Amino acid sequence: MEETIPRLLQEMAEKHPDVAAQMSKDEEGIFQSKSFSELYLEVQQCAAGFQKLKVRRNDHVGLISENRSEWLVSDLALLSLGAADVPRGNDSMAQELAYILSFSGCSLVIVENEEQLKKIYSVKDQIPSLKRFLVLDPNFDPDTTISTGKIKISTYSEVRESGAELLEKKPDVIEKEIMQGKGDDTATIIFTSGTTGEPKGVVLSHQNFLHQVSCIPEVVDVNPGDIWICVLPVWHSFERIVQYIALGSASTLAYSKPIGQIMLADMAAIKPQWMASVPRIWEAVRAGIYRKVKQEGGIKLLMFNFFVAVGGSHKKMVDKIVGRAPHFKPRSRWLEIAVPVLPFIITWPLKLLGNALVFSKIKTKLGGRFIAGISGGGALPPSVDSFFGSAGILLLEGYGLTETAPVLAVRSQFNPVPGTVGPMLSGTECKITGENGEILPAGNMGLINVRGPQVMSGYYQKPELTAQVLTEDRWFNTGDLGMLTIRGELKITGRAKDTIVLLGGENIEPLPIEQKITESEYIDTAVVVGQDQKYLAALLIPNLASIENFAEENHIPYNQITDLLESDEVKELMDGEINSLVNVRTGFRAFEQVYRFAILKTPFQIGDELSAKQEIKRHVIAEKYRHEIETLFS
Repeated sequence: MEETIPRLLQEMAEKHPDVAAQMSKDEEGIFQSKSFSELYLEVQQCAAGFQKLKVRRNDHVGLISENRSEWLVSDLALLSLGAADVPRGNDSMAQELAYILSFSGCSLVIVENEEQLKKIYSVKDQIPSLKRFLVLDPNFDPDTTISTGKIKISTYSEVRESGAELLEKKPDVIEKEIMQGKGDDTATIIFTSGTTGEPKGVVLSHQNFLHQVSCIPEVVDVNPGDIWICVLPVWHSFERIVQYIALGSASTLAYSKPIGQIMLADMAAIKPQWMASVPRIWEAVRAGIYRKVKQEGGIKLLMFNFFVAVGGSHKKMVDKIVGRAPHFKPRSRWLEIAVPVLPFIITWPLKLLGNALVFSKIKTKLGGRFIAGISGGGALPPSVDSFFGSAGILLLEGYGLTETAPVLAVRSQFNPVPGTVGPMLSGTECKITGENGEILPAGNMGLINVRGPQVMSGYYQKPELTAQVLTEDRWFNTGDLGMLTIRGELKITGRAKDTIVLLGGENIEPLPIEQKITESEYIDTAVVVGQDQKYLAALLIPNLASIENFAEENHIPYNQITDLLESDEVKELMDGEINSLVNVRTGFRAFEQVYRFAILKTPFQIGDELSAKQEIKRHVIAEKYRHEIETLFS
């Protein structure tokens, strides 16, 4: 593996010059390809253009944009010069951007469009280092925008053309810069979302990322020319490592949107082999399939439910026979093989029939060449994992944090153990510790601590915060709870700071309860609350389409959807759903049951109650819905 990311690009451009590196839609919505040789040339041109704008080694450059082809080119161009980018998404608030760009000392800020330019310009007085904007949008016209006075504006095309002129005079000027790069050079400073206080800047090097790229062939078999459909915000470390994995495997990045109709249409058009996504997108795909089948009703619904059940049972038998079931205590391998053999034989022909009649249609919607989806950025609900497993669609759950660049573990394509995030990547250590710091054996839940080449050097200019999570011998406290199987696979069980303690002293992890509740077709999101209370309650985001179908089927009159959500019939429905899903029979203890709930009328929004990874921000929800929560316990 090369020492820096730009050198990796050089290598791929030499080995696979004609393989498509990127696929983007043109003005007519048709995907157009850019080869690795073309990508490398464009990166050199932009790097030369940046150099003419006085970007130098160790500089920090703001990069405020969603995922698009110019993002990766800009990133690679900056890295080629030895600079580091400070990325953020378009949904970031102006004050948040002001803090991040000022604290990291950015003089150049790359923005996606005029809207982002205006947003940052509105807080320019809080960013004393700011001297120039660069706008990526090819439709941006600097002559029709606001006057920015001493702060200059450049366009992407201008910078690229300027760089091309420099390369004609000095063809090797950027290659010389690339050769000066070192593996421990800072590649990026990614600021966390600031769930507790000010955002923290995670400092990540070229080698933090490249270590993971080097481990990928051990986990998944990505080949040159394979296509990744890209739907996640690239400023986040999960999508960013996907970009570098594609680079290191000479595979193709095809840019889409995390919107069902757009994403599925794009999958049909480009027929991707891979997709990295967050659990909520997989949940939405599953919910959409169920919703459509239920609307069709009749024999199709009965067949679908039957074959999903058969597929799930068959997969469990296969997992046991081939040794893929997670083991937290020693078991007899012979007994594990012998018991499921007969059920396997019985369900095998039914599984084949289900594939032909039902699941082949789902696979066709994914393009027909789909190999696997990689789920990260949050816990994958067991119901979602089980559904895609039943359908024969491989989901590989991964685990990591921004501070670990981000991948620590991922379920292997070659030995996918369900219910776990797989073993640690090569060179990565993991220990589970108890309340007193003691190392716990397999099968015991505790705090996850990790050490490896992908762990950050620290938080930017925050040594005291770094010392709170990173020991002198480089063990990183993830803040997550989990347990190891006897073979070393990791199971995530919750977040230490999310643990709810009831008045009776019972410690409860809310995540498994929330995941179980959202198995209901009527509930999109559940947030369990109850800290220092006698019992648990929940805030619910309903699935409006399913609720309206319920009202129609049961002849419930209503004028507005808000009236329907407040009706006794819907409240009774929700109560029944929760009680049927979370009870002693489904594996929950009595004090883990949810006794009261509130139905919220508006869904959670990214940038407010949800992070960019679409994880719920519990502290925001606790404050924003304080009155509703207090009412649940009054």
